[in-house]
Amino acid sequence: MILPGATLGMLGGGQLGRMFTTAAQTMGYKVIVLDPDTNSPAGIIADQHICAKYDDESTLINLANACDAITTEFENIPATTLAFLESKTVVHPSSSALAKTQNRIVEKEFIASLGIPVAPFLAIRSESDIDDIKDKIQFPAILKLANFGYDGKGQVVCQGPDDVKQAFENLEQAECVLEQRINLEREVSTVLARSQIGDITNFPVAENVHINGILHSTAVPSVITEQQTETVIEMADKIAEGLDYVGTMAVEFFISKEGDILANEIAPRPHNSGHFTLDACETSQFEQQVRMLCNLPSGNCKLASPVVMINILGDVWGNFEPNWIELLSIPNNKLHLYGKLQARVGRKMGHFNVLAPSTEQAMDIAEHSFEQLKAN
Repeated sequence: MILPGATLGMLGGGQLGRMFTTAAQTMGYKVIVLDPDTNSPAGIIADQHICAKYDDESTLINLANACDAITTEFENIPATTLAFLESKTVVHPSSSALAKTQNRIVEKEFIASLGIPVAPFLAIRSESDIDDIKDKIQFPAILKLANFGYDGKGQVVCQGPDDVKQAFENLEQAECVLEQRINLEREVSTVLARSQIGDITNFPVAENVHINGILHSTAVPSVITEQQTETVIEMADKIAEGLDYVGTMAVEFFISKEGDILANEIAPRPHNSGHFTLDACETSQFEQQVRMLCNLPSGNCKLASPVVMINILGDVWGNFEPNWIELLSIPNNKLHLYGKLQARVGRKMGHFNVLAPSTEQAMDIAEHSFEQLKAN
């Protein structure tokens, strides 16, 4: 076990790294953040911020020498960086696990290899791949960048092969995956923590609503059936085991109107839809991340209260500061801001959690609070 007083490394300085840093420091650890942004949200609160690129070998050597263990806050850290660090110190998740989640084609093929259903998809690597897609996939479909796409970026809805050709051209003919659009009933996700000996602890399944490809709200508990909940958790655990994953991770799922449950994406890290755990669970997803990294026993994931999480994007700012007074006048509204210096449209600036006796009540309060927040 790596005990309090030790130094932990974080690759990435965004909001997920910031919340990990807060959890680790609360537990008595020191944190060194590596991020090229001088004003990164995690870097400004860390015990030390190393401002350098993720593939700078001399920097990585210094980081490994200074840290008892290292983790990451997002999947686009080069897997080669983790592989280099693995030879020098404790690193979780592993480079091999990360590599399987960095490319959507590789990820979907991996999930399917486990016998877990995914939406029908095709790899699009060149124009020739588009020529005979009509008989292989139904439309509408969504063309997605295979690498580096998130929060709806690099995604285009296509009604037929001609749309795919145009979208592929607009995406500069980068490697893509064409995914059949699902007759969607709802979207859910589950966050889990897997230990170094393979024990898994699951947080409650969350129900998510996206607007323009970006998560807007998460409600817990979900309204899905007990059987659906069990299936989602079983699939997520099977994915974690297949990756031999160590740490906190999430899996997103589609539930179709026909009742099919399809795995969508793996997040090899804490997840936006898990932010409710900061206020509504006995242990947060970030404390679990610290615990798994340090080989400590898992914390209790029990839900203490029904909750709704609402993301706060830069859109809310407009010409004035958001209406914080209205939001904070409600005692069970829990505000979390990320320390980002500049608000931009679509940029995640923070979130708030609403605790209430039921998810219905929490959602009513949350949506009213959100409307008041942007009233300025």
